[in-house]
Amino acid sequence: MIKFNNLWDEVLSPLFNDERYLKIRSFLKEEYSKYTIYPNMYDIFKCFVKTDYNDVKVVILGQDPYHEYGQAQGISFSVPDGVKFPPSLKNIFKELQSDIGISPPKSGDLTKWTERGVLLLNTVLTVREGQANSHKNCGWTWFTDEVISLLSKREKPIVFILWGGNARAKKSLIDQSRHFIIESAHPSPLSCHNGFWGSKPFSKANEYLTKIGSTPINWDLNE
Repeated sequence: MIKFNNLWDEVLSPLFNDERYLKIRSFLKEEYSKYTIYPNMYDIFKCFVKTDYNDVKVVILGQDPYHEYGQAQGISFSVPDGVKFPPSLKNIFKELQSDIGISPPKSGDLTKWTERGVLLLNTVLTVREGQANSHKNCGWTWFTDEVISLLSKREKPIVFILWGGNARAKKSLIDQSRHFIIESAHPSPLSCHNGFWGSKPFSKANEYLTKIGSTPINWDLNE
């Protein structure tokens, strides 16, 4: 039984009882027994533990977890303290500095963002080692479609930051009369030149939060 000890338990309960989730679970049992899968099976849903449903101010939506050893930790784009920044994370910190002048932090652990109301979610929640997007077709896209739809139903507005094609495919699930969408290319070196640079997601998110009377996000991980 999956427990988050917050409101997500109630919100996501119908998904965990759905046949489609049971198929994902069955698939993952086999994958974890045969291959190296990231993140650790106990961290698959870590983003929901860290940011409660009602506390979400911003959703940053990526593709799937990092697929190299020691990187993925169940929070999109984040790596444990002491781990070298993957290229995508390095580019996120470059844009952060360009956008609002915050120097790159010493650690790539984004947990502080999650505690400040940023849900760091991927469209696919697991991956086989060394094989990006290898679990794309196991059912996770259905699951995260449902998560986005459930967030979209929330009355209090949310900023959705969609990075890359897989994330932008979720745009139609978001009620744009209620919520604010910021979208661009993925921060990966393969695509960042297609509109990620200069997209100013951090300042735009805070401008919107301020406009609706919500406290802006403190993006400074050094604080």
